[in-house]
Amino acid sequence: MTLASQSAEQETHVTEGVTGVQGRSPSQIAWGRLKHDRVGMVSLVVVVLYIVIAILAPVITRLVGVDTAYDTTLIGDGGLPKTGPLNSGISWEHPLGIEPVTGRDIFAELLYGSRISLLVAFLGTFFTCIIGVFMGIVSGFAGGRIDAALGRLMDLILSFPQLILLIALSPIVVDLFDQKLHIDGNPARLAFLVMVFAIFGWPYLARIIRGQVLSLREREFVEAAISMGASTRRILFKEILPNLWVPILVYSSLLLPSYIGAEAALSFLGVGVGEPTPTWGKMLSDSVKFYQVAPLYLFIPGTALFILVLAFNLLGDSIRDALDPRAGRA
Repeated sequence: MTLASQSAEQETHVTEGVTGVQGRSPSQIAWGRLKHDRVGMVSLVVVVLYIVIAILAPVITRLVGVDTAYDTTLIGDGGLPKTGPLNSGISWEHPLGIEPVTGRDIFAELLYGSRISLLVAFLGTFFTCIIGVFMGIVSGFAGGRIDAALGRLMDLILSFPQLILLIALSPIVVDLFDQKLHIDGNPARLAFLVMVFAIFGWPYLARIIRGQVLSLREREFVEAAISMGASTRRILFKEILPNLWVPILVYSSLLLPSYIGAEAALSFLGVGVGEPTPTWGKMLSDSVKFYQVAPLYLFIPGTALFILVLAFNLLGDSIRDALDPRAGRA
């Protein structure tokens, strides 16, 4: 029995028409708390909406009748759209306007750009959690020299200037992917971003997991498993790991928005995905040149990115509160 299951027994409810008390699982208790959190539910709806829109981007753009193709016939003198308020190119055919110089539809770019941001964020979070949880469990349970060696490795990774390394290593690693793995172009850039996020992100989670494991390894159920001759693998992944899902879930919900923002920032700096694939960071980078004459081109992708990151952050806070057994809410 996990610690979450033990705490769940303390929170029960009486079902209608049934005499007696029925226990609720930890997931049911957490979901019940989250449903009563209006900010959390609104954030969840926004996040799910963004994910669904990103998945259905080809279908939506086909229904609206837009695409990401270049169309310079819509561009006038100075590289600005010929029509629309504030040189935006907004019309019935282009509901959010068109991009200066290229003439690409901004609505279509937003949809396809969200796919890149969410893909990088989810893959980066997944691999970060896999590495961080494994290293944290091993470090906390093994102790001694293994714990000290992994601790120094974490300190070493955290001491690197991440942004400078990202910019400096991007062309080198992308070229290696092309030569050794035969992955070139934007797939190589995506793989590089995910790899770097995972390499530099796992030590933070590993330290959290290590602290939890140091406490859990002294608990009675772990000592009982050891006394019964259970293998180390079973103790780590069958006895200890199920008690770590709360900090893993909370950290993941907070890690996703940081990776979304990081991908946009790297694309803004020219390290992310290149042309012709649209990304929010690339749109923001290009819009800076026209913010005085075409401010909507900067406002639209910036607002979309702001709403998504804010929704993820608020959802992460709500999930943390819902999973906290000391929150004291029904």
